[in-house]
Amino acid sequence: MYKKWLESPASFWQAFFLFFLTAFFSLAAVAQSTASSVANSPAANSPRPNFFHRLKDYYASDWKPQTASATSPARRGAPSPLDSPPFPSSDWSYGGSPVIGEPDTNSYPLMTAWMGDARLARVRSKVYGWVEPVVDASTSGFRNDPVSDDAYPNRAELGQAVLYAERLPDTVQQKHFDWGYHLTALFGTDYRYTIDKGYGYRQWVTDHHQYGFDPTMEYLDLYFPHVAQGMILRIGRFISLPGIEAQLAPGNYMYSHSLLYTVDPFTDTGAMATVKLNDRWLVQAGLTGGHDVALWTPDAKSSATACVSYTSASVNDNIYACLNGINDGKYAYNNMQQYDVTWYHRFTRRWHIASEAWYMYETEVPAVGGSLPIETGTDGATCAFGEQRCTAPEYAAVNYIEHELSPHDILSFRSDMLDDQKGQRTGFATRYTENTLSWQHWFGSTVQLRPEIRLDHSWNLRGYDLGRHRTEFVAASDLIFHF
Repeated sequence: MYKKWLESPASFWQAFFLFFLTAFFSLAAVAQSTASSVANSPAANSPRPNFFHRLKDYYASDWKPQTASATSPARRGAPSPLDSPPFPSSDWSYGGSPVIGEPDTNSYPLMTAWMGDARLARVRSKVYGWVEPVVDASTSGFRNDPVSDDAYPNRAELGQAVLYAERLPDTVQQKHFDWGYHLTALFGTDYRYTIDKGYGYRQWVTDHHQYGFDPTMEYLDLYFPHVAQGMILRIGRFISLPGIEAQLAPGNYMYSHSLLYTVDPFTDTGAMATVKLNDRWLVQAGLTGGHDVALWTPDAKSSATACVSYTSASVNDNIYACLNGINDGKYAYNNMQQYDVTWYHRFTRRWHIASEAWYMYETEVPAVGGSLPIETGTDGATCAFGEQRCTAPEYAAVNYIEHELSPHDILSFRSDMLDDQKGQRTGFATRYTENTLSWQHWFGSTVQLRPEIRLDHSWNLRGYDLGRHRTEFVAASDLIFHF
């Protein structure tokens, strides 16, 4: 009964309730796991300000000018190439695992206010998140698609309200087995970009709710320190591995996403092993049920993922290549066969580029206007005259130019191209390009403001505003408030 109810939420309020139901159980789980850790702490029974006073003090302190710390926490491996903030991460990113050898040094307003500084030092499980209001002005009147995370033109809305509950394994040490977990509750308009078939997808695919709920990531991490220089085995639902961009808002250089990101896989369910061979080489291999589908759906197929990451001795360069979700390639819900490569290059500590290219396809895709059924939530292919099925390929490339203006500011420029050759990913068989200029400013380490201007063009057909325009201009911004 619950599964059926989850698959077809009736309204904004049902999705909202699911978000807070998941949030409640996440908070309860963390409270239970931390209770024994702090019960015997010397500060456990000492007088202290109440929750709201500590929360206010955290933000007041965070927004004041900060003096850089003279010491860095223990880290195993090569030095981090970037500063974070203002960049989304201090390391060249790879999916499917925390950074092996990186300590968990993050502190969060909610946890600090809840536990207090003295007790917080003894806690491994953490609860945190953010809210992300967004606003845009667009030359389109109905939809900004295929622009993602900014689909609805000329309005203000809630992009994401997210709650995380997690425990990170200690991968700095190499003496003993450790474990971690991650639970996510996401509510907002962005649920449509993470939703999987089998995880409440009817909210968007059949009911087209503007707001919805998605349990985007739910997984267990097992750390085996004696496999090479450390191995993480991740089991559950997780973000699809390759790519510069992330589904969750704070993990990105900009507010909106590239066209490349919009049509590639979002999440997978299965098992993924990540092995750190040394400071320069990392390999990954896993088995999933395919892209954007739960294991219990008829679209699930045994699918292989394999990746390799190489970082230069100077840490100025990183190449990350993946074969992602490989199976027979036959048409099913989002059964894309993806071949992806990412390259990061650092010129200086303040200047770097991030480039990505991929090729994807599905075979035996039903033709638009043909006699074969097209699965709800997918598009058919613009096949040659008389064909009932055909192979639908697409390729894309994106490049980011990144400049750190100050410890709180970055300037980003993105150029992006997508060729949806048979229209199977966007509904229009056309080539798209976009260029976006963005400024990101951090208030302390808890608030991000990311205004941007963006120009898109579709070259062969009218691909914007539901087929009404070739060109689209959008001025937009989000504000991410971390708690």
